[in-house]
Amino acid sequence: MTDYGHDLTFGSFLTPDNRDPHAVVERALHSERVGLDLVTFQDHPYQPAHLDAWTLMSWVAARTERVHLSANVTNLPLRNPAVLARSVAGLDLLSGGRIDLGLGAGAFWQAIGAMGGRVLTPGESVTALGEAIDIIRGIWAADDRTPLRIRGDFHTADGAKRGPAPAHDVPIWLGAYKPRMLRLVAAKGDGWLPSWSMLKSPSLAEGNAIIDEEAAAHGRDPREITRLLNINGAFGTSAEPFQGPPAQWIDLLLRLVLEDGVSTFILGSDDPGTLAVFGEEVAPALREAAAAERTAAGTPGGRVRPAAALARRHGGIDYDGVPPALAGRAVEPGDHSYEGLRSSYVWPGSPGLVLRPQGTPQVAEALGWARAQDVPLTVRSGGHGISGRSTNDGGIVIDLGALDGVEVVDRARRLVRVGAGARWGDVAAALAPHSLAISSGDSGDVGVGGLATTAGIGLLARSFGLTVDRVRGAEVVLADGNTVHADADHHPDLFWALRGAGGNMGVVTSLDIEATELSDVIFALFAHEVTDLAEFLSAWGSTTEDAPRELTPFLTLVRRQGGFVAQTYAVWAGADTEAAAEALQPYLELAPVLQQRAHLLPYAAVVTPARPSHQGQARQRSRSALVDHIDPHTARALAGMFEDGLTSYAQIRAVGGAVNDTPADATAYAHRTQNFALSAVLRESRAAEGNAAWDRLGADALYLSFETHDHGTALTRAFPPATLDRLRGIKAHYDPDHVFRTNFPIEPVSS
Repeated sequence: MTDYGHDLTFGSFLTPDNRDPHAVVERALHSERVGLDLVTFQDHPYQPAHLDAWTLMSWVAARTERVHLSANVTNLPLRNPAVLARSVAGLDLLSGGRIDLGLGAGAFWQAIGAMGGRVLTPGESVTALGEAIDIIRGIWAADDRTPLRIRGDFHTADGAKRGPAPAHDVPIWLGAYKPRMLRLVAAKGDGWLPSWSMLKSPSLAEGNAIIDEEAAAHGRDPREITRLLNINGAFGTSAEPFQGPPAQWIDLLLRLVLEDGVSTFILGSDDPGTLAVFGEEVAPALREAAAAERTAAGTPGGRVRPAAALARRHGGIDYDGVPPALAGRAVEPGDHSYEGLRSSYVWPGSPGLVLRPQGTPQVAEALGWARAQDVPLTVRSGGHGISGRSTNDGGIVIDLGALDGVEVVDRARRLVRVGAGARWGDVAAALAPHSLAISSGDSGDVGVGGLATTAGIGLLARSFGLTVDRVRGAEVVLADGNTVHADADHHPDLFWALRGAGGNMGVVTSLDIEATELSDVIFALFAHEVTDLAEFLSAWGSTTEDAPRELTPFLTLVRRQGGFVAQTYAVWAGADTEAAAEALQPYLELAPVLQQRAHLLPYAAVVTPARPSHQGQARQRSRSALVDHIDPHTARALAGMFEDGLTSYAQIRAVGGAVNDTPADATAYAHRTQNFALSAVLRESRAAEGNAAWDRLGADALYLSFETHDHGTALTRAFPPATLDRLRGIKAHYDPDHVFRTNFPIEPVSS
């Protein structure tokens, strides 16, 4: 008995007949509708009656949402392996990780030769397939910066550039029947994909034995290799295999699961009714029956990682003890998805494990398990992570990216429920049809959870306040694993603390936020050529303080040879173009204008959805300060840092207006007199000088999200004394063991 414990999946095997091109597309859509997991197509490029399989898959990928797609199997002799690798990766990226790769050594050699392919003997075709797999995997290894050089007898890559990497770890399944091909499956494949009707000798059991023995010889766990099976049949009354009623199919397929380790069944049929019964009746019943048998037998299940991946595990983490509900989506250093999850946009990291819960109960389970591990714990909502607190080295990251829902729960009250893992660009897009908006930073890639529990300095701040000023409630997983809803009437002390120091108090999984009635805004951008930076900064600050609160401007400073470029981008909250033009005109008079433009557009077009790669590529050391005015001292000190070469990039964000309408003690973010938030990227080679120069600004307040330095005065500048004392008491109540201590930790102190 061989049951590898793999999750069961079900697919269709469709004929790409080109007489009615859209009929096969409809059958693919039907496959998804009836619950199948996989749609596959024949790939015979020499067959004039067929659509090209890869063209068809591209079309179907655009029409479907959930199913995986694959050729069954790809005709390798007519497809260059390096180009095929890029085709797979490109379509996988476009489809959100839904392309798999079935490969064959080749058949119908006369037809292949007629199409210009090289005719090979059976032995040569196996060698060629092995070389092709090496090239395909080499192209996908985008993190390897060396040129790909593989000089085979039949396939060659001589200095090819690698990449792109696919969106997911694309499995390579081999259609194989003879011992030599089966040994290749064991050595280099991720799955064995034969057809039931073509299995003779070796049989299914004999083929498994060959693969398992050879896999062990290569240091592989046989469970790494998925066993798939193409089947043909119809539902009827016959006693013949795959010709009877659904119950007969279930009995036969269950034996194949338990005795032959098959976990993926792909039905060759173009009949919609047959596909419906297979997806809606057979698949769920077989899953239930297999689960019961496995439970009774104690069959181990779950994902099996290769030995190379296991070797990259970190100490202090019980990888085998990850709760089953989390294990399937957990990402380790040896996994394909690790490179895209290990870092924030700004800071690189190398955590030992990334947990990706799907809902608040799983967050609680992840937190409880992670607490028992002897490694650092980080909670990440997503986005830039400028402060460097959303990743770690060797520890556990609880990534909330899957908690990304956006729901208008009460339109009359403008109440919106937003998942902590959502990005602000997606929030703006979701609210646009309702003519609602939430002030939320200046980048659509920023994560909701981090910004909305720290402050939320956004392009609507002077008009409508900080993001935290609009939060009306939050769902929170506490350090002890309990989940509570905090608002003005429930856990009011926790609710107060979450709005400014949320990262110290618990894991916020969703927030109820009161949005603003807002559709169109005026977005303006000016670029000035500046020679006297200190004078310009003072004038810009005065102009901003004098501007109506409908206008929120941000300033970016960049040094260039011979002077500076000062770029102002501003949002007027509303569609009054005349009033906006009057408020913006003074900015044009500050210095020679290199560029200017203004547009009336939806707010969602200002904070747009964006999900760039997060690989620590924008690594930076930054400092933050909150100041009442850009007075001459502040202007000279910041200009001096540019002139001394201590920084070449800085920003000033306006935070006056409505931000300062909120009383200082209303939220844990207590800075309600300042009009500006300053930040600068320090030159790392002169960090000590840069820090000293920044401190000479004399600012007694800072914004934690832009502060990378965990210096001794960070907390006292982030929170006034009375605020910090209150936070320490609340921390002692909700997190007495100091579980949440990686984001500018506030020590718990009981009163």
